[in-house]
Amino acid sequence: MASLSLLVGLLSLVLLRPITSATATRLIGIRYHRSSSLSHLPLFREAPAFRNGDECGSTDADRIHVAMTLDENYLRGTMAAVQSMLQHSTCPENLSFYFLSAHDNPELYNSIKTTFPYLNFNIFRFDSTRVQGKISKSIRLALDQPLNYARIYLADMLPKQVNRVIYLDSDIIIVDDIAKLWGVNMEGKVVAAPEYCRANFTVYFTSNFWSDSNLAKTFEGRNACYFNTGVMVMDVEKWRKDGFTQKVEGWMRVQKEKKIYNLGSLPPFLLVLAGNIKAVDHRWNQHGLGGDNFEGKCRSLHPGPISLLHWSGKGKPWLRLDSRKPCLVDHLWAPYDLYQSSRHFLEE
Repeated sequence: MASLSLLVGLLSLVLLRPITSATATRLIGIRYHRSSSLSHLPLFREAPAFRNGDECGSTDADRIHVAMTLDENYLRGTMAAVQSMLQHSTCPENLSFYFLSAHDNPELYNSIKTTFPYLNFNIFRFDSTRVQGKISKSIRLALDQPLNYARIYLADMLPKQVNRVIYLDSDIIIVDDIAKLWGVNMEGKVVAAPEYCRANFTVYFTSNFWSDSNLAKTFEGRNACYFNTGVMVMDVEKWRKDGFTQKVEGWMRVQKEKKIYNLGSLPPFLLVLAGNIKAVDHRWNQHGLGGDNFEGKCRSLHPGPISLLHWSGKGKPWLRLDSRKPCLVDHLWAPYDLYQSSRHFLEE
């Protein structure tokens, strides 16, 4: 019952949130965009123009850098995620987005540009050959896609002047000011993320790993806890300097030889970083809302305050809403959906 009350309260905040000078000084009438080059992509409404408040700076030091992957199958989620960040940001014009795409696709660029005409963004092509021969079959096909591994190479793809970045999956919405996450004190760590030390850490690795005495020693002297790589603050400069890409790749090579895990790109991150990250408040990753990796059954919200909701797992809110079989938490995602047919979900 508490989860239901919290959900209703959050939904009210989303729908009734007042528009101030810090969020949107000019609203654009709803318009729809389709050109001949965008014929096979979803059709999105143009988002409002979110503007900085008077208290916002305008220098490079005031920039907040956000990286996300960009894929046609998750484009609707990406649009909702960006919309949620802009809507709840005190200084939305200070956000710079870096999208990683597996293909040179001008249609994706045009789709973002027409939906968010004022967005500061760049698209970088992720060369899938970088993970060719390094990916092992996991428990779900979506986890095996090369783009799922792009976060490993993020530091190599971003402009050299970017020293810190927030990496986010496309199946999230943020209901707080992202500047609060950006401002975390890294305390010398390369990654900051919510950490979950009550999770059964052993399940992320196979018996091949734990039965090998040399491999099992990997976590000795470390309070190794699970963290979700779909929400990370990364010290890009330190990642480059200390060669973390090569460290993660090293474990991917071991995986190809000995099958030591089953869950895509997450376990090699854990092998390198678990127990050695800056822990962030759990409110910044209310994860697992997509259910498990096999059936994607509905899940309730976890207790406590929420700044970011994450539909990790098989079930995605836009698919469940379209099927007219949404989970209760999916109605928290719906207000940020810019897909042209989304409004009827709120009218039902």
